[in-house]
Amino acid sequence: MSWKEVNPMQQKLLFIADYIRQISSMTDLCARYGISRKTGYKWVARYEELGLDGLNEQSRRPSKSPIQTPYRIQQKIIELRQKYSTNPGSKKLKVLLAQCYPNEHIPSKTTIYNILNRAGLVESRKHRRRVSRYPQPFSPVHDVNELWSVDYKGQFKLGNGHWCYPLTVMDHKSRFLCCCQGLKGPLYKETKASFIKLFREYGLPGRIRSDNGVPFASTSRGGLSKLSIWWIKLDILPERIEPGKPQQNGRHERMHRTLKQAATRPASSNMRSQQRRFDDFCKEYNQQRPHEALDQQTPSSQYTRSPREYPEKIPEIHYPDYFEVKKVSSNGTACWHNRMLYVSHLLYGEYIGLNEVDEGMWQVYFGPIKLGQIDEQNLSGRQSDYISLKV
Repeated sequence: MSWKEVNPMQQKLLFIADYIRQISSMTDLCARYGISRKTGYKWVARYEELGLDGLNEQSRRPSKSPIQTPYRIQQKIIELRQKYSTNPGSKKLKVLLAQCYPNEHIPSKTTIYNILNRAGLVESRKHRRRVSRYPQPFSPVHDVNELWSVDYKGQFKLGNGHWCYPLTVMDHKSRFLCCCQGLKGPLYKETKASFIKLFREYGLPGRIRSDNGVPFASTSRGGLSKLSIWWIKLDILPERIEPGKPQQNGRHERMHRTLKQAATRPASSNMRSQQRRFDDFCKEYNQQRPHEALDQQTPSSQYTRSPREYPEKIPEIHYPDYFEVKKVSSNGTACWHNRMLYVSHLLYGEYIGLNEVDEGMWQVYFGPIKLGQIDEQNLSGRQSDYISLKV
């Protein structure tokens, strides 16, 4: 008798029928059906006690669990959760529970969470798409204009009730503060206009390092945003620090602390007067204030303008001759090998490059930024003409 010829219930019925007819001993019968003698006796006992119903699959959950949370403690968990307006989580509830029952076994944080969840006291959170991590370690900085850092210092209210978002840009090597511009928000057009002014005055840097917030990055492929796409077309490589690690832009953060003390407390009455304070701060910070990391020299004494000029006409990106180059349409796709490859709607009108690195394995780039890859083996046999990149 083989398990592959009948389902488990049928095997049990045939086993019991042969057992009742006593066609062979229990040992031989169990060997014939490929089960242990212990299992055979268990099936017989269940049949004799419950009949055919006893042969159905039984629940493996114990009727009583020695570690099951007592009902009163479950109710206390719910009571403590609802008692406080801050809705304490499992970790804090465990501490509060231990204070109420110091001599009792306190359930784990997972058990407390499950109790709250069953009581309908846990709100499900929406999955938040995050910006993809910067794919490589930062390169060292040896010269001025090799790296600029950029950030929006924490917004604050002016005397007239309007918000001020200071955009700050600093050369990493010399600590020269290129810009401190008060804006109404971290918006793309206003930020781009500020950078155009900077590029015309100081030339182009090699790289720009930022955090993962708007308008510097997005949840699109490669973390690209409209601003960083523009930088790439200017042959400027965007860098992004890791989320929750402002120390990777520590020089910029330290400058922000000085800026906050000197130019934002108290805030000015309006944006025009606040901008005058920002301009005065830049002048003092660059030309008068000696910097300890520069051997007590001023940033302006160490800074020189970049020789790379800002072009009035933005050039297209060029790829090696062995790349396949495709243009992205308005819906964010590019036609590739008779299929529609989705890249990003932000790259509408731009050109992407595809490089075959192994047989059937392609890597997709926008400029120097790798967006993802395609494995043609995974596409074989698929009916859909629509494909997306794998990260």
